Amino acid sequence: MADKKQEEQSQMNVNVNLDTTPILYTDSVYITTNPDGVTFDVMQRLGNTNQVRIVSRIGMSRQHAKKFVVELSKLLEITDGQAKTNN
Repeated sequence: MADKKQEEQSQMNVNVNLDTTPILYTDSVYITTNPDGVTFDVMQRLGNTNQVRIVSRIGMSRQHAKKFVVELSKLLEITDGQAKTNN
């Protein structure tokens, strides 16, 4: 049954409207937790100051956060060294 769920997730089609769903740059994340969940305050430093602006807040259950960490770790391991810039 777990294999079927994974197969369904891998076949998911994601549609993004680039006009209304911008990529928000972050250089800092503040994470808070409690027994029920996790909140990420995704922030961006304002120039050369010590001020930051929250660009997004994301909340999820502790169970979902654990899955997120596992999947992000896998993705980073798979793609390590693949990102290149044109300098």
